[in-house]
Amino acid sequence: MLKIMLDAGHGPETLGKRTPDGKMKEFEFNNAVVGFLKDELKNCGVIVLVSHPGNLDIPLYERTTLANKLEVDAFISIHANAFGSTWNNTSGIETFTYSKASAQSKLLAKSIQDALCSITKGKNRGVKQADFAVLRDTKMPAVLVECGFMTNKIEAALLQSRTYRILCAKAIAFAILRWK
Repeated sequence: MLKIMLDAGHGPETLGKRTPDGKMKEFEFNNAVVGFLKDELKNCGVIVLVSHPGNLDIPLYERTTLANKLEVDAFISIHANAFGSTWNNTSGIETFTYSKASAQSKLLAKSIQDALCSITKGKNRGVKQADFAVLRDTKMPAVLVECGFMTNKIEAALLQSRTYRILCAKAIAFAILRWK
């Protein structure tokens, strides 16, 4: 049976992770999508674990250590992106893997990126590589998903929308199930 760990990105108290007008913290989006995604996956028979339950800020090393200890099949970190700290026109969806990612991480990332862009009609910024701790320090396929820019007024409104959050969760669930 497939076992997935979901990570709601930055914790609620992470400084600077909010829309320029302060109306939404990134964690609000991340946590909501994780909740919807958890329900979607469980309804399909997937075992779902979360890296930081509730409104707690959990250090990254604790998240990756837990995922490794529990030997999950994949680690999915959900985020909302930002470019600078003021409103601008940067937009789109991107999915990251570690710079030395496994073939399975790359397949999972492509599956998620394609599904998210198809279902949300968001701009496709592609699959990219980065040296993020949650990607580098996990022993299983791991991806970090950026579902839109909090610094873009149009995307910020989407990120605050329940409908968009559910769409993101459904797209990611579809991609995970298609991947395995």
